[in-house]
Amino acid sequence: MARIGFMACETTLPGSGIRREDAFEHDAMVAAIRPCVQASGHDWQVLDWAAPMADFTGIDLVMLGSSWNYQDREGEFLSRLEALDDAGVTVCNSLDIVRWNMRKTYLQTLGEAGAATIPTLWLELADARDANLAFDALHAETIVVKRQIGAGAEGQFIFNRGDVPVDWSMDRPAMIQPFLPAIQDEGEYSFIFTDGEFSHALIKRAAAGDYRIQSLYGGTEQAIEPAAGDLACAAGIIDKLPFDPPLYARIDMVRGLNKELWLMEAEMIEPYLYPLEGPELGPRLAAAINRRLRDE
Repeated sequence: MARIGFMACETTLPGSGIRREDAFEHDAMVAAIRPCVQASGHDWQVLDWAAPMADFTGIDLVMLGSSWNYQDREGEFLSRLEALDDAGVTVCNSLDIVRWNMRKTYLQTLGEAGAATIPTLWLELADARDANLAFDALHAETIVVKRQIGAGAEGQFIFNRGDVPVDWSMDRPAMIQPFLPAIQDEGEYSFIFTDGEFSHALIKRAAAGDYRIQSLYGGTEQAIEPAAGDLACAAGIIDKLPFDPPLYARIDMVRGLNKELWLMEAEMIEPYLYPLEGPELGPRLAAAINRRLRDE
């Protein structure tokens, strides 16, 4: 029997006084994965990733789970993963993958490998001048500014040409992209993979008047059977990763101006894996965890 840890954070743990409104997604993940892991004969424990290291004593493998505040504490988060790795705990996804995936500049690497990605300007700092120059550089009338280290649309800005406040700035590494109408007209696609194998797919749609598809902003999800060409696009991203397939990955894509799917994110740190839209997720992850444990 192995001991499996599922890392959460102060805003996703049940009973927390500052629990996020979308923490029900944490509950759904635990409800889907825990019974399958336990049916394999293993112990299961939910842990705050920032808890004392003593709380991780005896853990054999840990999933990064719902550590949904890591982006604001990236140094501390990486230090914890390094400590777990040094202690012989199998971290999923691995420390090397987390380092590669944490800053969204990994999209450049995938683009150089042939992935269709959204045109992007990369800036260490951004202000109103940068934003105004981006409209012409990206041939766009609307732009979206994101954090290079970020999650869940936190800290994003959307601007129309001529509407950037003169005193606007972002005091951290930023990325600027053209707004793609398909995100509102069609939605964003998510493709879930376990150990490199396709599990399930869904389309996420924003609430009326918004462009953010996360449930925190009123977004909704619908399970789909993806078209063969769309699935091939997503699987192609897995094939282009510069490492072996991770335990889990969520490939987020949107229809580009050429009507093909373009990569928005390859989420391999702590993505929500939409178990309600893919009831096979729990058994798939439990089987993949068993393979990892056997290989250790």
